[in-house]
Amino acid sequence: VITVTHKTALEMAQVLNFDSNQKEQLQELLSPEFDDLWNELLYGITLGSGNGNLVAVAQSQVGNVGGATYWSWYGFSSRVEWCAIFVSWCADQCGLLDSGALPKFSGVGTGVNWFQSRSLWLPGSAKPEAGMLIFFKWYGSDSLIADHVGIVERVENGRVYTIEGNSSDTVRRNSYPVGYGEILGYGTIG
Repeated sequence: VITVTHKTALEMAQVLNFDSNQKEQLQELLSPEFDDLWNELLYGITLGSGNGNLVAVAQSQVGNVGGATYWSWYGFSSRVEWCAIFVSWCADQCGLLDSGALPKFSGVGTGVNWFQSRSLWLPGSAKPEAGMLIFFKWYGSDSLIADHVGIVERVENGRVYTIEGNSSDTVRRNSYPVGYGEILGYGTIG
């Protein structure tokens, strides 16, 4: 059995016993000014290029913890629930906000309403495609519309693979069976 676990760069620095000079260099490389460079180098995407590749932008963010990049971009001065803000940030980075293909939203219910009012909505029982937004309504939740949103990365072998912001306060990959009962529906890119 092989078990793969994720560690942040700072956690790996501890495991590898980085000295203070190495930790300082790592901090510099992880500073926001180098985000575009890392995204181009690691994922082959140039953020802000308007290429519309929502999934590639989301993939470039997997492992980001805390969401400060996203909620501060949105205009919040302190932490808020940030799953919808993460989706909006990704859409902005690839030009989908400017084109009007996706909305800028911080409330999950606002996103649901936007897609439904434009007939860009599929029910949770549908089979989605990569790049669609996936909306959830968790069992036992007191939310009237939806609780959480992510981006569909791919669909294969009866499973929906997602990238979600604010999944245990991290950008992470998750997966669910197609038609899973807590999937409220999907927003399609218009």
